[in-house]
Amino acid sequence: MTDIRKLIKQLAIQEAELTNIQFLAPCVKNGRVKTRVAGIIYTFESQPKKLAGWGIFQPINEKIAKFLEEPSLPQLEEYLQLLKPLKLFLACQLKEQTWLAYPTNESDAQQRFGFAKPVAVHLVTEGTMFEQIIARFDGTSWWFEDIDRRGDPLVAEKLREAFKNITPPKEVKFKGMTPEIRTVYDLVARQKKEFMQKMQHQKDEKRLREALGMGGGELQNFRDRSNYWLVEWVTGNGERHTSAINKNDLTVVSAGICLSGGDRHFDLQSLVGVIEQRY
Repeated sequence: MTDIRKLIKQLAIQEAELTNIQFLAPCVKNGRVKTRVAGIIYTFESQPKKLAGWGIFQPINEKIAKFLEEPSLPQLEEYLQLLKPLKLFLACQLKEQTWLAYPTNESDAQQRFGFAKPVAVHLVTEGTMFEQIIARFDGTSWWFEDIDRRGDPLVAEKLREAFKNITPPKEVKFKGMTPEIRTVYDLVARQKKEFMQKMQHQKDEKRLREALGMGGGELQNFRDRSNYWLVEWVTGNGERHTSAINKNDLTVVSAGICLSGGDRHFDLQSLVGVIEQRY
């Protein structure tokens, strides 16, 4: 009983002294800050709540810590040196200063952290898509430290160029390509809805163009109509046609001319020959 009372008294003293300490910590907007005192981890709401960045805080009570000032560069460097570093590729911005990132070396990440997967890195103050960075892990979250100055900047440039040209992940190739580079490119592509839509459009266009080409026709344009495409094309002799084509198997929904109800007996490739023979 005496030991329990002594422990309770000791904790009460520590909590009373809590408001006298100052600590350095990272903070995201509407997030919380943490510090360890006498082996006990304390979590506080930051004041102001909208603060995002590194700061020196002082507890007001057991629940709230107020921001005092930004840490000096030596103070920040000293803090970061206590955390484990890892080199990562920036993938895409999730919100404000938080980015999705992927290890530049999967085996290294697996060996030192027990996993090789996409992670959210907070307080990213510089860097662009596909750039290599160094982040630090505090056991719970990842925090941006700096751009990896030893990383090859040409890798990011080539990936951004490929992304701009809507190059599918499987077709991205250049000297120095690694599985990690391909993975982060694929990760970015999947996160970007506009990229996926454009890439799907390219695939659909290629499919229609090849089918028409095998029949002797040429694709002019096509429009998405939910369950089918409205395809504008020309025959080998220059006749223009607009046909409704099923997306799944390229069978004809409507040829655009009278086929005596037999439209669905043909696919896009055979339709070209049927129409040319008709004329």
